Amino acid sequence: MKKYLSLAILLITSICTGIAYIFYYAPPHWRQPYSCMMPEEDTFRIAYIGDSWAFFHKNHECKITQMLEDTLHRPVRVHSYGICGQTSKEIYEGLFDNSDFKHFFQKRRYEVCFVSVGINDSYKKMSTNYYKQSVDGIIQFLLANDILPLIQEIPDYNIHEAYKRQNTARKILRRVSMCVNNVPLDCKQNFRDALNELIQEKDYQDSISVIRYKSWNGHYKQDLQNLYWPEGMHLNEHGYEVLDSMIVKAICEHSAY
Repeated sequence: MKKYLSLAILLITSICTGIAYIFYYAPPHWRQPYSCMMPEEDTFRIAYIGDSWAFFHKNHECKITQMLEDTLHRPVRVHSYGICGQTSKEIYEGLFDNSDFKHFFQKRRYEVCFVSVGINDSYKKMSTNYYKQSVDGIIQFLLANDILPLIQEIPDYNIHEAYKRQNTARKILRRVSMCVNNVPLDCKQNFRDALNELIQEKDYQDSISVIRYKSWNGHYKQDLQNLYWPEGMHLNEHGYEVLDSMIVKAICEHSAY
């Protein structure tokens, strides 16, 4: 009887582990991009999409709008859509499954899209392949609609403090994820390397732009004091000003603008 009970427990554990991997750890499947609308107007539109960094950017749209209008000499509209806590896979799948997110793209056409994903991947210890396939899907969606992707390289947030602030159950889950996905606690550079690999593999060098973290966030201790909230994971007002100035620079350096 004990033998059958042990086998049943092992079987149930294996099934649960498989389901957890499929729904939690597995990379997304590629989907056919849908078409976005093209407005007949001179307004330059830029979208901010992704995680909490895009969500909190709503409070800073006016400043980058002014910076871009002063530089491009044309009307500018900035639209931010972020979902706190979501991974790159969840953001990619949300383009198709989240009606509000889908409407965000279908109701207007953007020339440029700033993409903030991967911070939660590194925070939750997902695999770099999970991240690469998700970012690749987002890039393909944007390029299919002639939208310039501005991909944010994983910034230098305080990943150790982010781990310490979690409760015991989440710490255990993160440790399990580290073993399953073969990533260290501080895996930020692993994800940066993965993005570089994706760009090389798909020959994206001339079709996308990357906001490198060292261009605006390369002085760790100083930046944590000046650019981040005290929890070390999200930008403060000055942090958004610095990041947005780099985004404006990247847009202006792109030949199409």
